Amino acid sequence: MKIVTIIGARPQFIKAIALSSRIANAPGVEEFLVHTGQHYDDNMSEVFFRDLGLSRPDARFDLGGGRHGKMTGRQLEAVEEVILAQRPDACLVYGDTNSTLSGALAAAKLHVPVAHVEAGLRSFNRRMPEEINRVLTDHVSDWLFAPTQVAVDNLAAEGIAPERVHLVGDVMYDVARLILDDAGRRTDICERLKLPDDGYTVSTLHRQENTDDPARLIAVLEALADLSETMPVVLPLHPRTRKISAGLPEAEAALKRLTVIDPLGFFDMATLLSGARLALTDSGGLQKEAFFFRVPCVTLRDETEWVELVELGWNRLPKAITRHAIGDAVAGALAAPPGTDASPYGDGDAARRILDALLAQPGRETA
Repeated sequence: MKIVTIIGARPQFIKAIALSSRIANAPGVEEFLVHTGQHYDDNMSEVFFRDLGLSRPDARFDLGGGRHGKMTGRQLEAVEEVILAQRPDACLVYGDTNSTLSGALAAAKLHVPVAHVEAGLRSFNRRMPEEINRVLTDHVSDWLFAPTQVAVDNLAAEGIAPERVHLVGDVMYDVARLILDDAGRRTDICERLKLPDDGYTVSTLHRQENTDDPARLIAVLEALADLSETMPVVLPLHPRTRKISAGLPEAEAALKRLTVIDPLGFFDMATLLSGARLALTDSGGLQKEAFFFRVPCVTLRDETEWVELVELGWNRLPKAITRHAIGDAVAGALAAPPGTDASPYGDGDAARRILDALLAQPGRETA
């Protein structure tokens, strides 16, 4: 079986580690890895191939930046050429980025079966480009690998045939176990940043809904600056957020009160997060990573696709994305008891389940 895998952004590099390594050890299975270049900065891209042992891409393009239509169209054209040349049995995509959608559309139009890892997530906010990418990708996919029962229920509600849906757990949990099960993987990032033992906060900020709205961006940064009066706030700053903030005096002033660093590699970021008192993020992936380490999280968005984390008490949403509402959510998170100890994302064996399902398609023997 030949699989063309499409990745392009930081979360996808991390998710690919577990499944690509299992594919590499599976007899009769070949993977052709395509990096669209959606994340092209070294700290957002190359560091993951170095640190995590992810195989170098078999094809790489530099198709990041620009408006969504332009980026997706250029990626679609490039991925189509790869699929035509490689003639795979399946095209594998992860998550909800423009790279995800371009890979799924290119394959579907060429009648190549599509496998979507992290299928069924819904924020129910169609203003988010990620939501559009998720929905469209799911509806052209042949294998929909859902991380949670909530995701399975979402797909059923949209009329997707149940035989196409597989509840496998979350591949991010597979990868998180590298840190959870092996203390030797932890780094000295906290010592390098001179962080105190009695608590600090980790934050990330990159979603278009926050960065492209000056009022929201300033509100988030000022709320982080307020929190920094209580404990250090470490902000690995996304290149786009850094660029936009440079034109906003209020944002620049708030950033000066934070511990602003460049984006981190996986093991540095996982070590930093695992020791944190609190996480504040607009990232989908970091919400889950915080939960894996049992770190309370405030999600800097109007909604979250990981509703089970809110229900379990590990995650909370501000009433609005304003300075004071975020501050109230932070105060609530710090004062609340630990959330419910549960395992909604499986047992850390999602990659095996995904590969088994791919190999179990008609005409193929199960591994």
